[in-house]
Amino acid sequence: MAADPQNDTIVSNQPPGVSHAFRFCPRCGHAHPNPGQSPFQCSQCGWSYYFGPVSAVGALIINDQRQMLLVKRARDPGKGMLGLPGGFVDAGETAEQALQREVREETGLEIEGAQLLLTYPNQYRHCDFVVPVLDFFFQCRPVDASCLHLADGELSAFQWTRPTTEQLGRMAFPSNRMAIEKWLGMG
Repeated sequence: MAADPQNDTIVSNQPPGVSHAFRFCPRCGHAHPNPGQSPFQCSQCGWSYYFGPVSAVGALIINDQRQMLLVKRARDPGKGMLGLPGGFVDAGETAEQALQREVREETGLEIEGAQLLLTYPNQYRHCDFVVPVLDFFFQCRPVDASCLHLADGELSAFQWTRPTTEQLGRMAFPSNRMAIEKWLGMG
């Protein structure tokens, strides 16, 4: 990534944002002359759409020894890298409900005492587009850590640890690293 000296914008090798997929108006089918504009505004029918972020959750699960659960991702994005249990918030769910569901689906754990630690913007590459995401990170504890079992195909390994600088350097998403660094700075 580099700055373009002509106009002070960031030039990136990243795929385009999802707004570039809107080449035609979803309402009337009129061709859009400027894909990538946000908000999308159809010059034919006036329909507009704002490309806000989707929501995701991440769990900083802390056991009785004050160790955090880190997981190894089994698929892209970030295959083979470390992360926190979590995922996208479904329509009609609260962030807290999504946290419970995602942790249960990925690790088999039930959690309790979830407290919002921080929110952080993220980007998720999906279908050759970059989707903006707002991550909600919660600190929580397992009801029974011995119930841990990883979801096949999603995660390949886990460890209970006090995250090190080396582990932080292997995080799949910068937002996960930021959440862990905040937690480490708290105690």
